[in-house]
Amino acid sequence: MRSSSLYRRLLVRLWVALSLVLLIGAFGAFAAARHIGAFVHDRWLYDSAMTLAQQIKPKAGRAALEIPNAAMEMFEWDTVDHVFEQVRSRRHGAFFGNATIPLPASPLLLDQPYFYDATVGHRPIRIVAVAMQNPVEPEDVLIVQVAETTLKRQALVAEILLYVVPLQLLLLVLAGFATWLAVRSSLRVFDEIAADLAGHDPDTPLATAQIDNAPAEIKPLLQSLNQLIGNLAEAQQTQSRFIANAAHQLRTPLATLQVQTERALREADPVRHREALAHVKVALERSSHLARQLLTLARSERSAASALQMSAVDLTQLARDELEGWVDAADARGIDLGLEAPADAVELIAERHLLRELIGNLVDNAIRYGAAGGAVTVGITPAPVSLYVDNDGEAIPPAERPLVLERFYRRADTQGEGCGLGLAIAQEIAGRHRATVEIADNPHRPGTRVTVRFNASDRPPADALAAPA
Repeated sequence: MRSSSLYRRLLVRLWVALSLVLLIGAFGAFAAARHIGAFVHDRWLYDSAMTLAQQIKPKAGRAALEIPNAAMEMFEWDTVDHVFEQVRSRRHGAFFGNATIPLPASPLLLDQPYFYDATVGHRPIRIVAVAMQNPVEPEDVLIVQVAETTLKRQALVAEILLYVVPLQLLLLVLAGFATWLAVRSSLRVFDEIAADLAGHDPDTPLATAQIDNAPAEIKPLLQSLNQLIGNLAEAQQTQSRFIANAAHQLRTPLATLQVQTERALREADPVRHREALAHVKVALERSSHLARQLLTLARSERSAASALQMSAVDLTQLARDELEGWVDAADARGIDLGLEAPADAVELIAERHLLRELIGNLVDNAIRYGAAGGAVTVGITPAPVSLYVDNDGEAIPPAERPLVLERFYRRADTQGEGCGLGLAIAQEIAGRHRATVEIADNPHRPGTRVTVRFNASDRPPADALAAPA
């Protein structure tokens, strides 16, 4: 497919518009000149008709018109056209003229000229007719008609075209050339900007001077490009940091797995062999947990808001279903796992699977870092919709609360086998749902409360609630 050219598109559109303007101007000039020429010739016909009318005299009780032959020859003389005249009375008929000129189709008004076209002897003519009161018989009306053939008029049209058409063509060529120069010089700035961008470091934003010195129409494009460069650089840094952190986090369980596997292979003592295999199992569980969290984090990052499969979800039922999967993990640490939620459904618009991952990571985080033999409580409030998870482990100081939401961050001397991704995943998924994550002290006993507050506009209308799948 042939690529579209802005240069060609501008030239074509400007030339087409320019051609139409010149064409309209040519037609307008031609029509104006033709109108003026016709007006001049019609005025001559009218003047000739009034000259004849002034020569009407009474004779033998009737109106008559007697003009010497020499005067008539001068009146009818024309090197190009033939001149015809006729004077008639409505009562007595025609009494002067050199041809029979047809009357107009419309009625005539006294002393008002009427111009129209007809033919005399198969030749097209232009006629003026003037009705006037008979000076001899007031009750009678005289009609004076003067006509001429249209050769001069046609010659005038041809002469106008002879001058207008070449002039318009010359103007079209000159204007087209000027348009080409203007478009070419104006678009040259794109080539200069492209040359600058070709040698630009993709990791650094555009210089302010590059944007300020650009034409006003290109500044939004450069500003958007600058923003894109910044976003790409930030995404690259985030990805590099994520890969480095993931590699660092995976190195420890993999190294442990390798050491304990080699130990199990060397040990002949069944007890020590079993201990080594137990360490292998722990390393495998940690690696599996880390891999699962990394995949969840990657999936939540890729789930743009427009790509999420949003639907009406019962948050209470979803939390209840997710808690069932964490009963064994809680029992292993002697933790009392509970749910505090209203009896009625708490509905909101969300992506079901990601929201369940959010709840699971918060519960997992509370079990891992809560006190053994303590309690973990998941609570849901309907107005506004929010979900909180309480544990009775060590409280997180206010200064460290923003840090624990970052990936792979672990507080010093933290108890529990974690990798610092649980809260980061919850933060990422909450962001995809326009929700916020807040960390505070447990209001009922020593420990931590993590709250996810959802946007009020994410609640579905009453008639659109769907039963949870």
